[in-house]
Amino acid sequence: MKAGRPGARPAPGQWAHLPRGSFTGIDWSAPGALERSDPYLAWAETTGFAGFRDAYGREAAPQWLPLLIELAPDCSVADLVAAADPAWLQVPKVYLAFGAGLRFCTARARRGFFDALQPGCPLHDRVLRYDLGLPVGHHARPLARHAADGGPPASPAHRARGDVVIVIDDGLALAHADFLSGPDHRTRVAAFWRQNETQGPHGRAAISRTPTPLEPARAGPLPADLGYGHELARPAIQAAIAAHTHQGRVDEDALCRHWQLWELNHAAQHGTHVGSLAAGPRVYSRTMGTEDSPPDWRPAHDRASRADLLVAQLDWASVADSSGGALSVSVMDALAWALSRCDSDACVTVNLSWGALAGPHNGSSMLEAGMAQLIASSELDCELVMPAGNAYQARTHANALLAPRPKTRKGRQVDTDGRNQAMLHWCRPPDDHSQSFLELWFEVPGEPARSLTDLEIELTPPGASAPLPAIRLGQSRVWPSAAAPQAAILFAPHSALGHPGTCALIALAPTASWFRDTVTTQAGRWRVCVVNRSGDRVVVDAYIERDDVPLGVPDTGSRQSWLEDPHYDTSGGPGGFIDHPDNPSLVRRSGSFNDIATGTGTVSVGGIRYFASALDPMARYSPRAPDPDAGRPERARVQKVPDRFAVSDDHATLWGVRSAGTRSAARVRLVGTSMAAPQVARDRVNRG
Repeated sequence: MKAGRPGARPAPGQWAHLPRGSFTGIDWSAPGALERSDPYLAWAETTGFAGFRDAYGREAAPQWLPLLIELAPDCSVADLVAAADPAWLQVPKVYLAFGAGLRFCTARARRGFFDALQPGCPLHDRVLRYDLGLPVGHHARPLARHAADGGPPASPAHRARGDVVIVIDDGLALAHADFLSGPDHRTRVAAFWRQNETQGPHGRAAISRTPTPLEPARAGPLPADLGYGHELARPAIQAAIAAHTHQGRVDEDALCRHWQLWELNHAAQHGTHVGSLAAGPRVYSRTMGTEDSPPDWRPAHDRASRADLLVAQLDWASVADSSGGALSVSVMDALAWALSRCDSDACVTVNLSWGALAGPHNGSSMLEAGMAQLIASSELDCELVMPAGNAYQARTHANALLAPRPKTRKGRQVDTDGRNQAMLHWCRPPDDHSQSFLELWFEVPGEPARSLTDLEIELTPPGASAPLPAIRLGQSRVWPSAAAPQAAILFAPHSALGHPGTCALIALAPTASWFRDTVTTQAGRWRVCVVNRSGDRVVVDAYIERDDVPLGVPDTGSRQSWLEDPHYDTSGGPGGFIDHPDNPSLVRRSGSFNDIATGTGTVSVGGIRYFASALDPMARYSPRAPDPDAGRPERARVQKVPDRFAVSDDHATLWGVRSAGTRSAARVRLVGTSMAAPQVARDRVNRG
């Protein structure tokens, strides 16, 4: 049907330039604007931080931005603090404790920081790149204490020794019997830091317009070396337990109210479940039993069940962020806090059962590189254990090899059958109240350091008769306008999100909203066509960012988007849950991996079934070994196979594993590689 006639599909119109950021002052459409900047910050400013509105529709309106910063090789954290003005950059003191070799830190930043990055300004040669954290609540305000406030250096009063298990998670039940020892209920938790500062969640999961601040006398004082949150050290935890123990029994409900641990009013919480698997009194696999032996529920008396615990509870606003992409600052601060609470002779195992889906998947993301260097700078005997992810069947990854541009012969173009382009079909569900993101990672195979040229991306909205004009490498645009942004493509020659190669970020507005002044876009199939007009072959990986509602969080309206391909096997029959090399589908299960579990020294853990079937021992949602898709084109150092495996399902018809609920008498079943990772962490503690 021709355009202009009744019922014809409309043309989508034209792209517009991105605006100048009202907070940063950066012209996001200018050449080089994204060279060291997080493209998610450019989209956030384009939308007026609409993706960070709270549950009542109020704008985020940050006063400060939380950032994770990577410094130049010749610049230390102390150098950064000395070169900056605390009126526009505040760094937590804890990062000064890791020596001159540390090149990563978090900070709160204002407009002056971005001005200081300009040529000839004090930070131009000192800052390599930065990543946006979660700009809501107290994270968008100045730190109460920071490295340049003139106060004395902060030093923890108590440090954990010997075997130490660090749990970075949410919802850990401090008074649970699995974390106590002896008849006098001695706590094994050496210190507990909660990053939230309110009674009840804030941000997108807020249940109150004005959340009540936590009371320091109950939740603990502010840790001076971090400048936010509340910390409880072992003496304070033990004193509270003693005050709430009657006739030899710990009143867990009363303790939860005393500590204002409102999140423990649920039967299950991720952090409690994970913490018990890593360091509780029992080894999960022994409780299963077989046809030859009964289940063994006796206490393990292993090193892990006696180890000290350091628990960092992530802010619930970060947990509620559907993408998981804003966790970088929260996780980096949590790791810095925990490592600074360890004695120099401690044998440390870190379990971080969290993650997201988009990213370079080669260890070069800001958070992965930062965590690896932070651990190295601590000079501790330390290992980081993380889950490999649960998105193997989620259709969030695609892979393609783009042929070089068609050559011409005597003035005539040679047909390449479209092998220099790839078409992706990105499906947005209706009633999705969150923004969605697709990252496209490009690289010349075999020459990862080679600069990319002449790449184009065409985006076609649902129902449109033709694609929008192609966006070329080096361009960033928004559609249909900066005043009402429904979509954007940010395509820098070099991305701050990772290296080598580059990344194009495609961002889409929500498809629904409870609030009238929110810009929404269309649900349906968005077509993304990637075209290679260079003389080199180019491999491209597409990753949709995570967009679901985590355990323990009120429904925020997030809905996961996915990719479609007519060749993708959704039959569910034998062999229908893995990729086959002869299947031409661009959508590939292999490559779906936790985006922060591929860093240097990180142990990634996949899931298997305890009672393995003859056909397949792997949990269906987990990345697997060997890689059934190993012959596909790959970018350099991309990780697709977990380093270790542990039980995450009992068997094919009973998914998940049992572990601690939020009260000592409760056992609950949770599903995912997050349940496999702490079992590998436990093995590491026991090996020493």
